[in-house]
Amino acid sequence: MYHVGIQSLPQQIQPDFLVIGAGVAGLRAAIELAGRGRVLVVTKNSLHESSSEYAQGGIAAALAEDDEVSLHEQDTIRAGDGLSNPGAVRVLVEEGPPRVEELIAWGAEFDREGSKLLFAREGAHSRSRVLHAHGDSTGQEIARTLARKAASLPNVEFRSFGAMTDLLPDSQGGIAGALVLDEASGELLAVRARAVLLATGGLGRVFRDTTNPDVATGDGVAAAYRAGAEISDLEFVQFHPTALYVPGAPRFLLSEALRGEGAILRNAAGERFMERYHPMRELAARDIVARAIVSEIERTGGQHVFLDLTHFGREHLRTRFPRIYETCLRYGIDLASQPAPVHPAAHYAMGGVRTDLDGRTSIARLYAAGEAACTGVHGANRLASNSLLEGLVYGERAGRAIRDAAEASSTPVDLEPARRPKLTEPELRALAWQYCGIVRTGQGIAAAIQKLSQDIPSQPCSTVADYELRNMHTVASLMAASALARRESRGAHYRLDYPQKDDSFAKHSVVSRGGAVRFE
Repeated sequence: MYHVGIQSLPQQIQPDFLVIGAGVAGLRAAIELAGRGRVLVVTKNSLHESSSEYAQGGIAAALAEDDEVSLHEQDTIRAGDGLSNPGAVRVLVEEGPPRVEELIAWGAEFDREGSKLLFAREGAHSRSRVLHAHGDSTGQEIARTLARKAASLPNVEFRSFGAMTDLLPDSQGGIAGALVLDEASGELLAVRARAVLLATGGLGRVFRDTTNPDVATGDGVAAAYRAGAEISDLEFVQFHPTALYVPGAPRFLLSEALRGEGAILRNAAGERFMERYHPMRELAARDIVARAIVSEIERTGGQHVFLDLTHFGREHLRTRFPRIYETCLRYGIDLASQPAPVHPAAHYAMGGVRTDLDGRTSIARLYAAGEAACTGVHGANRLASNSLLEGLVYGERAGRAIRDAAEASSTPVDLEPARRPKLTEPELRALAWQYCGIVRTGQGIAAAIQKLSQDIPSQPCSTVADYELRNMHTVASLMAASALARRESRGAHYRLDYPQKDDSFAKHSVVSRGGAVRFE
C-alpha cells in the first residue's frame, strides 16, 4: 500500500484558519474569524454554488410583534418529533433575531410592507415569522450580503478548487488541514491551518431525485468520518414534498411559502387530499406531507400529484414568486393557468458531523456548522426555514469558538490514497432512492448495505467525479447503517416494518470509524 506523502506535495498553502464551504455558515464563520488571523475560504466550483443560494422559502426568526421566542422554540421542538436537543433549539431561537438584525445592518434587503418587515406563514409554524427577500430568493440575498461583508475584510481570501478530498490528520490525533484538488492541473495541494471548519452543506446528490445543487455530495461528512469524527442522526433526511416533476427538468424546489399562502395539493383526479392525512392539511410538517403524496400516488396511480396555484392570479405570482414563476414557465408550466406536477425530492439532512453548541467535533481542531453539522437542533425533522437561521447562528458560534481556542496543530501524517467505488453514480443514487428514501424497510436497507459493502474500491481517484462518488458511497453507507439500526418510525425516518414511534429510540444515533451504530 503506497501513501500520499503530505510533505512532498508540490504546493502547500498555510492560512491561520481554513473554512471549507461558502454558504451561509461558512461565510458567517469567516467574518467572525477575520479579526484573529488569515482566513482561507475554500469553495467548490464557485462562490455562488451552494445550497444557501438555492434556499427560496425564507429565514424564520421571532421578530414580528405577535411572535415570541418561546413560540418559535415550541414549533421547532414539535417538528423535531421528540428528538430535538433543547439546548440547541434555545440557542437557535434566542440568537436568531440578533443575527438577522445584524444581516439587515449589513445591507440585506428583506421584503417589506411600507417600512415594516413582511412576515410569511409556513408549514408547522404557529405564527407568521418567515422573512423573504425578493419574493423567493432569500438564500441568494443572505449569501450575497455575507459574501460582500466577508470580501470587505482584508484577512479573508477566497479560492476555488474542484474538491476537498480529505482532512489531514496530525500526529497528535487532531486535524492539521485538508487536501484539495486543483482540477486544472490534477494535482493535490495541502492546506495547513490551525483549525478547520467544515461548512460543506448537504448530501442530496446521494439520491436520484433532489432539490440540492450538484455540489451537495456529502464531502464534509464523508471526510470527517474517514478522519475518525463521530457522525450523528444521518438516517434523518428530509424530503421536500413539492419539487417540480417534469421529464428532463431538474427537481426544482417549489417553496413551502406557496402552501403557506394557500396553494392546494391535488391528486391525479383533481381532488384535494391532504385533509385525509392531517388536520393542518397542506401546512402539516414536511415528512407528513411527503409521505401523504407518496401514498396518494400509489392509491390513484400516476407518477406525481399537482400543486394548484391558479387561484393566486398571474400578477401576484410574478410579484411574490418571480423566480418560481419564471422557472416553471421555462419548463412549459404556466402556474397562473395550470397546476404544477410535483413529487417529493431529497432536500435536507438533519444529521451530519456531531458537534457541540460551538461547532466542536470529536476531533481536536476540527469544527463543523450548517447542514454538514449535527447539533441535534432539528431532531428528526427540520422546521421549515430554520436552515438559513441555523447557518447564521451556528456559523457565528463556531467562528467565535475557533477564534478563541485554536492552537497550532502538529505535523500532518501521510494518508492512504483515495480509491473510487465500482458502482456508477446513477447506480448509487438509484440504490439510495429505492432503499433509503421516503419509505423504508429493514429488508430493503439491508439489501443496500450488502450492495455497498461488496462494492470494494480498487482504482485510484483522479478526477473530481471520482472523489465525489467516493464521498457519496461513504455517506450512503453511513445513512443505511443508521437507518437499519433505528427500529422505529420518527420524523423523516419511516419504516414500514416498524411504523410506530418507540420511546427506547428517543436518542441520537452515533457512528464513528468502524461503522458500528450506537444510540445516546
